[in-house]
Amino acid sequence: MVQTGPIGPGPGPGLCDRETDQEVSDRLSMKSLLVLLLLLVLIHRTDGDLNRTSADQDQDQVVVVVPDLHTVLHRVDQRFLSVTIDASLASEERFMSLLSSVKIRTLTRALSPAFLRFGGTQQDFMEFSPKSPEQLTFDPPAGTCVCQDSCDASLSWLLEERLKADWFQQQKILKEEELHRKFRKVQFTEDTVDRLVSFSRCCSLTLIFGLNALLRTSNNTWNSSNAHALMDYCQHRRYRLHWELGNEPNSFEKKAGIRVGGAQLGLDFTHLRKMMSQSQSYRHAGLYGPDIGQPRDHRTDMTEGFLQTGAEAINAFTWHHYYVNGRETSLKDFLDPDVLDTLALKTKEVLKRVWSVCPLKPVWLGETSSAFGGGAPGLSDTFAAGFMWMDKLGVAATLGLGVVMRQVLIGSGSYHMVDDNLDPLPDYWLSLLYKRLVGSEVLRVELSSDFGSNRRVRVYLHCAHRRYVRGALTLMSMNLSRKPVSLSLPSSLAHGSVEAFVLQSENQSLLTRSVMMNSVVMKMINDETLPDVRGRLLPASQLQLPSFSMAFFVLMDAHAAACS
Repeated sequence: MVQTGPIGPGPGPGLCDRETDQEVSDRLSMKSLLVLLLLLVLIHRTDGDLNRTSADQDQDQVVVVVPDLHTVLHRVDQRFLSVTIDASLASEERFMSLLSSVKIRTLTRALSPAFLRFGGTQQDFMEFSPKSPEQLTFDPPAGTCVCQDSCDASLSWLLEERLKADWFQQQKILKEEELHRKFRKVQFTEDTVDRLVSFSRCCSLTLIFGLNALLRTSNNTWNSSNAHALMDYCQHRRYRLHWELGNEPNSFEKKAGIRVGGAQLGLDFTHLRKMMSQSQSYRHAGLYGPDIGQPRDHRTDMTEGFLQTGAEAINAFTWHHYYVNGRETSLKDFLDPDVLDTLALKTKEVLKRVWSVCPLKPVWLGETSSAFGGGAPGLSDTFAAGFMWMDKLGVAATLGLGVVMRQVLIGSGSYHMVDDNLDPLPDYWLSLLYKRLVGSEVLRVELSSDFGSNRRVRVYLHCAHRRYVRGALTLMSMNLSRKPVSLSLPSSLAHGSVEAFVLQSENQSLLTRSVMMNSVVMKMINDETLPDVRGRLLPASQLQLPSFSMAFFVLMDAHAAACS
């Protein structure tokens, strides 16, 4: 063994201290071996630490679901989830023929029962211009509805393809008009009305027709003559429909240079209600409005003024909600709990203002989606938009809103539920599942976790759809984080069976326009047939939410007292 002395100057080596070449070589080899062993130990420890860290990251976060199974918070209408057709579709009347597409009727029929609102920005620039006044003398048999085409009528393949291609180009024109706030007046005839009524009747929807509120007299009151002509036509055709007046009156000045105060708008609605009361067909029809934007600044004054003079005229107070500006938003916004939480704040504010003047007046979201300004291209029509849509349905029902009308089934913009080929987008499939799985009774549910508050995991609870046995529950849930989550149910629910419908993006891209349910991409079988939507049976003790996923869990053996 080689011994070494203190480091520092000393006497030169003697003959007895000199190392041979072999000894030097042995010493260096020993040092190399020691260094190698040390490195192996360090590598082993590091690998172990990395493996443990990776395992910890892969472990599900456990969130405890705490439901109240005895008390119903609210009961919503079976038409709670409803849809809109943007009035821009009638910017050229020939595009209304798209409503005769077999595919769009198949998709829409599956969302019934629902309200169908025909309105939007364009409605306040549209005037009824009948091309055949003599039709008003036609008097069909009592109790019948005369529609332009039968429910079996359909477009030819060639005409449908041509209309879809032309509509794609028309949307660009409409986008430019909205961007520059140059809205041209549109004349529509009986054809638009006939096709809307036929479409709603054949798809079992309740039609709400939006009237033009920007037709004003010299003293700035509503000029009802055009609406009167339209109503007369509909009455002679014995059409069953309901009415709105104006779209986002808070923006009239911006769109058309006309300012209408809230009190005057309420008087206009009162005038319309009087017209309806004098009609044999519409004296008991619904009147909804004022379809005001989110209440802030002068919009708050308009809301209060309208309620003072028009609250008694309407069947439900309607307002519009969007989370973000479609021209300035990002994927981060679509996944941000702070952004999602704005809906509850705004809803509570609206309910407080409406009910302080007219207690328990029904309040609806008369138009809503993810982003205003026509939606956010590449976001509002992708899987990522589903988080906003599911959360909105859950929050709205929990807080007591009566109806939520989704903008838009078909029409201009990027927030539509079907694409330019009329194929369903992710939010359509989410809506279809909601219709098939979620019942009217809304229950209270909370979450708890050892990790503290987790706003990226969100759940809502309803009684299950009536197709399930009484006492069953549907748990709507979403996971906005990268980590998978396990949902732990109370012991009273943890031993039954669950039908699981888990929605994830295709190819792990949140910006995809496809959605997978239980790992299978959802597609129409053909234009007349939707896929067989069946859940996966699981023990109630194994409810999991993968990263960035949404799910409906139907607890079939819950025996919830509130649902019995």
